Amino acid sequence: MGKVPLSVAIITKNEEENIRSCLQSISFAAQIVLVDSGSTDSTLQIAAEFGCEVYSEAWRGFGPQKQLAIEKCRLPWILVLDADERIPPQTAESIRNIITGPQIPEAGFSFPRKNYFQGRWIRHAGWWPDRIIRLFRKEAGGMTTAIVHEAVEVQGKVGALDVSIEHFTESSLSKIIQKIDKYSTLGAEAAFRDGKHSSTFSAFMRAFFTFNQDYFFRLGILDGRQGLTLAVTDSVNKFFKYAKLSELGKNK
Repeated sequence: MGKVPLSVAIITKNEEENIRSCLQSISFAAQIVLVDSGSTDSTLQIAAEFGCEVYSEAWRGFGPQKQLAIEKCRLPWILVLDADERIPPQTAESIRNIITGPQIPEAGFSFPRKNYFQGRWIRHAGWWPDRIIRLFRKEAGGMTTAIVHEAVEVQGKVGALDVSIEHFTESSLSKIIQKIDKYSTLGAEAAFRDGKHSSTFSAFMRAFFTFNQDYFFRLGILDGRQGLTLAVTDSVNKFFKYAKLSELGKNK
């Protein structure tokens, strides 16, 4: 089957472990825009194999970086995808039908997202259905400006699809620790700019509440050892975000 008038916007940095599977899953798209922020592995070579339009840009935060990729898209419909996400065949067929079918009133569509961690589909603790907007008409959508926890915003009617996007989250504990340090810093800086304050005790209480909420109240306990690991790492991230916010307040 031929390609459809769809642009896919992706941002990368050292994604050689993920990008090939990601690109294989969107082979039906006529344009793939990849904005890279300094990869030193084989990410760019793999992108070239798939005929991606590659742009090298300095890092400016998740929201602004993805918006930059969107602005380089030319086709009537845009799909925003992360390098560790995949479009399953059934979802690809639904997207194809939306784009090539009869005129529809929707300006965008949301998908449930299946999050996998250490080989397990995580179904609790707020990880499922994890509905996200990712497909939209070029003139109707864009990214929020958030440096972290960015999202697609659409002006107009948003339809809800039942077919999923698959997300293969980082499973290496060493890399997760590095991400916690990065994301907690970004979160603390954003909160500080918004005029928020914290203390070490407040950071501990937030972490304590987060673990109990994820593991017990939201039933992360039913996701086995992976659910326990995620509850712990989520609470650790929460602690360091607010402990760093406290540190920023003291250094003001």
